[in-house]
Amino acid sequence: MRQLLNSIIIISFIFACLIGCENNSSNSNVLDSKVDKKILWEMGGHLPAQTGMDKNIGTAGLLHGVLEGKYIVVGGGANFPYESVLNNGIKKSYSDIYMLEDKNGSLEVIEHINWENEIGYGSSVTTKDGIYYLGGSTNPEADDDILFITLQNGKLNIEKIGDLPFTLQNGLAVEKDGKLYIAGGSKGNGNSSGLYEYDLTSKEIKELSPIPQEAVRMQFVGQILNGNLYIFSGAGNIAYTDGYKYDFDNDTWTKVADVSLNGKALTVAGGNSVKLNEKEMLVMGGVNKEFFDNAVAKLGTLQGKALADFRDYYFRADPYEFKFNSDILIYNADSDSWRSIGESPFDPNAGAALLLIGNKIYSINGEIKAGVRTDKMFVGTIFAK
Repeated sequence: MRQLLNSIIIISFIFACLIGCENNSSNSNVLDSKVDKKILWEMGGHLPAQTGMDKNIGTAGLLHGVLEGKYIVVGGGANFPYESVLNNGIKKSYSDIYMLEDKNGSLEVIEHINWENEIGYGSSVTTKDGIYYLGGSTNPEADDDILFITLQNGKLNIEKIGDLPFTLQNGLAVEKDGKLYIAGGSKGNGNSSGLYEYDLTSKEIKELSPIPQEAVRMQFVGQILNGNLYIFSGAGNIAYTDGYKYDFDNDTWTKVADVSLNGKALTVAGGNSVKLNEKEMLVMGGVNKEFFDNAVAKLGTLQGKALADFRDYYFRADPYEFKFNSDILIYNADSDSWRSIGESPFDPNAGAALLLIGNKIYSINGEIKAGVRTDKMFVGTIFAK
């Protein structure tokens, strides 16, 4: 069935190009906020096995970014390679980092290296100069590292350029005017909702106004739009649906629209986002609020046979039963509103790498149900609708 779906995706893409590429030969403005968009997807391949492993079963929580507007960098992440979560399998992270290039819709590995530490669930920031990666290591001594990834003589180069005053997992980071802003996540100082500014020149860090409302906020999405930082959703003991805007000049937060579609609130906790233009961000993936909230509550309170029975049901459920967000969502900061431009033709996920190069969008790996990842990579072409 999955092979048939992949064939349909590819055939649909080819057919759409035959009838539509002439009218969309110039896609330079297809990302503009005034353009109605659609995405046609194709299978981009499988991420190769990590060093020492027979095969790659897929990872979630990957380092991800783009170099020189051409090369995709993904790496690290975690999975359960030896035993399932149901059988108390141990999560493993990886030190592998891949540089990929899109060659006619196929993502080919240009370079595969290993960093000195295993990494996963840190915060990735793509800038014009390179990729920053904050925290996200299973090595406690490296879980506060700030790494910088660049190309030197055509080869990947990774260097540690600083330290955070706390460890960091499952947070969000962005760059603005030579400073990194680190929001949310699991921090070693216990301040999950905290927002910090790290000056890349002076190496100084200062605490700013915290994210409103929730004491714990992890795995949310966010981008800088119209010069402000917008963040949405995330999770603590429950999955959130709310959204906020941060004003850098005044160090203040204001409420913006909740994530919603057709009047129904959604969560995109565990999803990922890319910035389309100064006004819009695109979001894919994320858990289902009802399913997530129920699982967190029961796994945290049930005991004995009741807990064993629920674990058996939960971890044996098929991916479709988890009801991960399948809508491809766009948030517009000017109208403070959400819309869908279609559904994902592949299994919706959480913890995937999501990247944008020109009018191509890439979804790499991710969790398709609790404890189960995919090694697949998908390539989407954004067209004017």
